[in-house]
Amino acid sequence: MFAIQLGDSGEDAALRPLEPWQAGEFLAHMDRGREYIGRYIGLAAAATDLDSARAFLQSYAEKQAADAGRIYGIWLDGTLVGGVLFRTFDAAAGNCEAGCWLEEAAVGRGLVTRATRALIDWAVDERGMHRVEWLVASANTASVNVAKRLGMTRDAVLRESNPYRGVRHDMEIWSVLAREWREGR
Repeated sequence: MFAIQLGDSGEDAALRPLEPWQAGEFLAHMDRGREYIGRYIGLAAAATDLDSARAFLQSYAEKQAADAGRIYGIWLDGTLVGGVLFRTFDAAAGNCEAGCWLEEAAVGRGLVTRATRALIDWAVDERGMHRVEWLVASANTASVNVAKRLGMTRDAVLRESNPYRGVRHDMEIWSVLAREWREGR
């Protein structure tokens, strides 16, 4: 298995594949961060017991096998605290959508930004992706700020397009093109 070190200033942080055999660890992580993670995304509701956690991770194993998506965990001091993923990945069209989540205890360390940079580097440099998108609820300022730190451009605001937990949320589409990514490094 590989790991990409994300730590800054001696911090023990790593990005590694997140696989179905890690369902117990993934579920424990979701249980610790369920309320915080679930404020803007449905991931916390997708893994509520061991079977659903395993099924969620299996769905990404199948996406990876089909070259249609991938999921990676972020470990801090040996504990799974978040992750990044390609929710969609269309190599033929050269478009993908990246996303993230993080437990509240790991916020403010730059882990998501560094992990997403590694994903985008791989998508652009190794897979030849042309466009990487980032979809985010407008109220999720932490995720909007990640998009900004990554040098993405806000393409659109889809007003009240996402019904979530009984509220309609504005969704923003951010993106970076391969040439912009290369120039920004």
